[in-house]
Amino acid sequence: MKFLVLSDLHANNEMIEKMDSLFKQADAVLFAGDFAECFKPETGKEALEKFCKKHDTIFAVLGNCDNEDFLVDLDEQDICVEKALVYEGGIGITGAGGGTKFTGKTEFERTEEEIISDFDIVKNAVAETGDESLWKSLIMISHNPPKGDVCDKVNESLHAGSQQFADYIAKNQPVAVVCGHIHEGQGIEKIGETTVMNPGSMAEGCYGLLTVEKTGDEWKVTSAETGKLA
Repeated sequence: MKFLVLSDLHANNEMIEKMDSLFKQADAVLFAGDFAECFKPETGKEALEKFCKKHDTIFAVLGNCDNEDFLVDLDEQDICVEKALVYEGGIGITGAGGGTKFTGKTEFERTEEEIISDFDIVKNAVAETGDESLWKSLIMISHNPPKGDVCDKVNESLHAGSQQFADYIAKNQPVAVVCGHIHEGQGIEKIGETTVMNPGSMAEGCYGLLTVEKTGDEWKVTSAETGKLA
């Protein structure tokens, strides 16, 4: 299964059209938040509507620039996976929105604990069924990146990811984690066996491609790459 991985559109609606061929290549699209331009949450609605016309199968969360009430619009488009667990082709997809508290000036800033709590639906499902293998068939979408070496890198001296989220990934080992928020952090890294991808800012022409396949009872990432339109 081939996913087009995107994040941080920031209402650059022209870029949606420029990526038309990428949308057509994908079986599904994973979007890690920020439909709206920063400090202009009202721009999110038009961006969302244009975005949703490009593919029939989209899974998305809110970014820190999206108003929390915008979840209603994502639900109306049937693409929201925040605090939810859905399945596509046998693989589970769940999500958490918003960014960790920083300036307090963007629309949707949260504590690390609040962000991680969005994944309680998975934790509860594992507890109810006793099936720990659920994590091994799961892709997590989070606007906020985990603490790491690449995907949360603002510059050489500053990494803005969540340590608690990194620890959560290390403990549970989902197949893949898709994040955004840090535009400079475009790239791919590993936390244990989990592939973590920040596709970079879609507003700047950046994207990711992620392919997962099932072998026996296990899902594996068979290819992962990031790119930027010329």
